[in-house]
Amino acid sequence: MATRSLDYSQTGPLTNLEPAQVRLAEKLPEDPVRICAAVQQLVIQPGDASALGVPEHRFAEKNLRPVNKLIAALTALNPAPLHQSRAPEERIVGTCRDFVILACALLRLRGIAARARCGFGMCFLEGRGADHWITEYWQADERRWVRVDTEHLDHGFVPRPEDLAEDEFLTGGEAWTQYRKGLIDPRMFGVPGTDHAWGPAEISGNAVRDLAALCKYEMLPWDEWGRMTAAYDGTAGSGYDRLIDEVAAVCSADDPSALTSLYAHEDLTVPARLLS
Repeated sequence: MATRSLDYSQTGPLTNLEPAQVRLAEKLPEDPVRICAAVQQLVIQPGDASALGVPEHRFAEKNLRPVNKLIAALTALNPAPLHQSRAPEERIVGTCRDFVILACALLRLRGIAARARCGFGMCFLEGRGADHWITEYWQADERRWVRVDTEHLDHGFVPRPEDLAEDEFLTGGEAWTQYRKGLIDPRMFGVPGTDHAWGPAEISGNAVRDLAALCKYEMLPWDEWGRMTAAYDGTAGSGYDRLIDEVAAVCSADDPSALTSLYAHEDLTVPARLLS
């Protein structure tokens, strides 16, 4: 499942909690899906926050990367333990990534192997892949990673969001492989609510973010590094496409040593400036 460097049952650079925050998590459930469900009471999407009249300055919360900063902002609004339900306006303003990184941090705190996956939800917009993050946890009895749509556990998009089927979510690498085989139209993959953020570069960007997440660097959905920006501008070149082919293959193979080796590539390593 993992080498020591990719022990998904241990916290990573962005999923460490402060000692006082660990105490706030003591009464969370033990069951992985119930932990994910508890996280739903901690985060609110920007659109929902806007509809509630949440003050504009609070929308900067969605730019917080480390979990300890997310929880600090959350408990500044309401210092209650993390298992207690919060009013929507007392939740952190964040995206699907924030639901997932909080779930991963709390699952790892319980010693449960968990990781974030970046890719596309296939059940939100008919015929389209919508930019999305989900949680995976290791089911030891079945020797497999179970995919959980943490944000949408009770929203009815799929029959079993606590155990997503293969065609209900594609990682960035999975979508890239299908694109390169001519199985999907890349123009149908991107960020809902935008006109421009669709196409191959959106897929390759999520493939790189997924590799980083597998190496325990769960970045913001809009973070760019390496040659991502050039890819969005259409100037990365065919050599970059071949690099993303390798990213997709290595992520699919799920070999820890290969993941960490490829992540060390200069175009794929998250720069230190993005880790605060």
